[in-house]
Amino acid sequence: MYKEQSKQIGIMDFNMPLGMKLASENRWVKKAAIIPWDEIETRYASLFKSKTGNVAKPLRMALGALLIQTERQISDVEVMLQIQETPCLQYFCGLPGYTDERPFDPSLMVWFRKRLTSEILGEINELIISRAEKPAVDSPVDQDDAEPPNEGTLIMDSTCAPQNIRYPQDLSLLNEARENLERMIDELHDTSEGEKPRTYRRTAKQEYLSIVKSKQKTAKQIHKAQGKQLRYIRRDLATVAAYLLRGKELSAQKSERLSVIRRLYEQQLFMHTNHCHRVDDRIVSITQPWIRPIVRGKSRAKCEFGAKLDISVSDGFVRLEHTSFDAYNESENLKDIIERYRKRTGHYPERVLADKIYRNRENLSYCKEWGIRLTGKPLGRPKQDGGADKKQLRLDETDRIEVERKFSHAKSSFGLGLIRTRLQTTSKTAIAMSILALNIAFVARILPALFRRIVRQFAFVSHHSNLCLVQ
Repeated sequence: MYKEQSKQIGIMDFNMPLGMKLASENRWVKKAAIIPWDEIETRYASLFKSKTGNVAKPLRMALGALLIQTERQISDVEVMLQIQETPCLQYFCGLPGYTDERPFDPSLMVWFRKRLTSEILGEINELIISRAEKPAVDSPVDQDDAEPPNEGTLIMDSTCAPQNIRYPQDLSLLNEARENLERMIDELHDTSEGEKPRTYRRTAKQEYLSIVKSKQKTAKQIHKAQGKQLRYIRRDLATVAAYLLRGKELSAQKSERLSVIRRLYEQQLFMHTNHCHRVDDRIVSITQPWIRPIVRGKSRAKCEFGAKLDISVSDGFVRLEHTSFDAYNESENLKDIIERYRKRTGHYPERVLADKIYRNRENLSYCKEWGIRLTGKPLGRPKQDGGADKKQLRLDETDRIEVERKFSHAKSSFGLGLIRTRLQTTSKTAIAMSILALNIAFVARILPALFRRIVRQFAFVSHHSNLCLVQ
């Protein structure tokens, strides 16, 4: 069950030891003022259907702990300890005053990630952006009204958020699968049934270690070692199937692991037989079978293993547009991203800054229909006199660098460079949390400038009103 907080505490309500106080310029105090806790808590409370049971931790505690973990890139236990030791973090998480007690058990961080899904974090991101950005002048478009003129710039790009897994070598995957099957056989076997079926585990392990520890391995040696491991796996799969036919049962987790190993065996057997290294929906991790190789073609890593995501940037704010663990062509999402921009602002963007992969004929035709300029070199033969086009192209490419800066900032400072969660849903939560933390940091950085601008405008209006009164 969940009990909504009657009032969110402010900096003046936070109880500190005698002679100490929180500074209003503290970065966590600023970030706490940015987040609309009350509006988010109403949405969070609707997730709890039951009115009985243990009372869940408040929304501010759950979201605050996840934001601290995202920015500092620390473990669940370290998050709890830092909140316990730091007054400003306790204020950020909504505690009424400084205390030396543990705020929560570290295992609750898993439940925080499961409850605050990527969809909910997307709504929170929109709330923060709507409070920070200037209000739109145009009202939402009515179907009967004329289309308003295009305005603004929309930048979009895609990247990969690498997962924290071991580099997926075929031989190591086969060895891991074999060891999992051997543990299943040990669990299914009963000593009263007689002697356990032979698995040749010592021989198999010795053969695997002999090739792994070798400093120089030829392709022929690796291929031969993979064939041996495949035969051991085939034997173990038959043994496990025989146990299951006799009425033995595995746990739900072990049954799911067994189906993953069967698919892995089929894929590796196909590649071994056909002497190739490519197969559809290739499994690169037994514990996280939804992860797929994402070919990026970058100089640092031509292939990455994790989720692929699309983001859009407008007025400095980042939105997570699409996330998938399967490889896809990002150009297919251009229309949807532009239509969501139109729904938010009431008009189409004046220009769209995107990579050259987005410039296919379908997208160019769509942008031309709505008067949107899609940046990049035109298709076909280049023009004879393209001096003005080159100047505009150079300007667009310079402005498009902003999305690359956002990627770099998110990966270096907010955990997008390495996702450490182990579940598919929580991995998407970690990605969405990185984007949310990126926007909160951006708003906290521009808030002083916004306040100075508002003060200047107020002073200007007051000065002119005083002149009018004198006259």
